[in-house]
Amino acid sequence: MRELVRAFKALSDETRLRILNLLLERECCVCEVMQALDISQTRASRNLSALYDAGFLKLRKDGLWSLYSIDREGMGEHFSDLVEAVRKALEGNEAVTLDRERLKKAERVGPGCVRRR
Repeated sequence: MRELVRAFKALSDETRLRILNLLLERECCVCEVMQALDISQTRASRNLSALYDAGFLKLRKDGLWSLYSIDREGMGEHFSDLVEAVRKALEGNEAVTLDRERLKKAERVGPGCVRRR
């Protein structure tokens, strides 16, 4: 029961839903999330951590980069169903469509991902 409560709490925030939407598109580092959502490094990191801690994401290190993606293999069926429900609910949403467009232009800016374009 505790896992489910944590999952719903993680999904109860607009920023985390927008991040999940980006990660449905592709794997991202913190700086790419920052650029796509136009948020601070602290806010991006904090929300990625909440999704990771809730069991939605996996983290992969590639040199200096910490890359986040949806943990399709590691999450249970009910989590997978929640992610699919989020995907369907966000279809056609103007804000998340703009986020995905900005993600196409986002780039990894350097170690630590703290500099903005």
